[in-house]
Amino acid sequence: MKNFEYAAPRTEAEVLELLSDKPGNVEILAGGTDIIGLMKKMIVTPDRVVNIMEVASMQGIEQTAEGGIAIGAVVTLDTLLDSPYLKDYPAITQAIRGINSMQLQSQGTLGGDICQRARCCYFRSGHGLLTDGDRHPVYGENELHAILGNQGLAKFVSGSRIGPALIALGATARILGPSEDEEQFVPVEDFFRTPRHEAQRETVLQPNQLLTHLVLPPVAGHKSATYEVRHGEGPDYPLAAAAASLKINLGAVTEAKIVLGQVAPTPWISKEAARKMVGLHVTHETAEAVGEAAVASATPMSDNEYKVQLAKVAVKRAILLAAGLETGGF
Repeated sequence: MKNFEYAAPRTEAEVLELLSDKPGNVEILAGGTDIIGLMKKMIVTPDRVVNIMEVASMQGIEQTAEGGIAIGAVVTLDTLLDSPYLKDYPAITQAIRGINSMQLQSQGTLGGDICQRARCCYFRSGHGLLTDGDRHPVYGENELHAILGNQGLAKFVSGSRIGPALIALGATARILGPSEDEEQFVPVEDFFRTPRHEAQRETVLQPNQLLTHLVLPPVAGHKSATYEVRHGEGPDYPLAAAAASLKINLGAVTEAKIVLGQVAPTPWISKEAARKMVGLHVTHETAEAVGEAAVASATPMSDNEYKVQLAKVAVKRAILLAAGLETGGF
């Protein structure tokens, strides 16, 4: 690990003063479940590490004036599981429980989850984030790579476990900086991006900006769920996942949002699946059809076609779970 300067500010303003406008010069440390490993492997080599866990304004969970929930970026995942505020947002708590590791839940943070780096064996071995011509995942190992949104240089999958749920629920991210008086609220679906060159990261957050809060809107009658298809019951990342948010009136779906995880460089919003779901009653047959629509545009690589079926199943079962129906299977 490279030598670095360490800082532990207590306010958002102090954090901003310690950041840099040059990519890679400064790294944010929250729970450390991702960044420490990347630093040990010299994948990231910052000159300064800024620990934001002591920033009091980012540690709480509170209701907003509109009836939603504002969650500080450094709130740990186990704190979210224990919070009564999250009882109406099961898609989030189900995603957290899927991590299935007491250590990761107690150490990991909400902001850390959506800002974590790509799940890609090549990137995490020091070969870069994007493909270069025909190397790495194009003809090499690609079992865990993207089946959607993979037509460009980015073949990795987004590592966020909670991002699909946040997007399905219509959450926004509060971003501060470069100066203390520059504040913006960005829909989480716009927070993620597919990088086009190595200097870009997987979110729109600039090097001199700080993610401070995630804000959930009022539930307003929406039912939600997350379903992950995993190897087993350990802490390994899922092979495919989906989050669904449905509004149901007189048995029929009037609003729907379907977001897939672990299958694209960003959490993948399937507008085709949502359109297919609206106007229908939730049954095993309609959920199956919506799952088919969600993966209709998939372009699997040489060794990950199996993910198409798993993603379809994840969508189907997320819909059934949100509607309170049996998902079937194991």
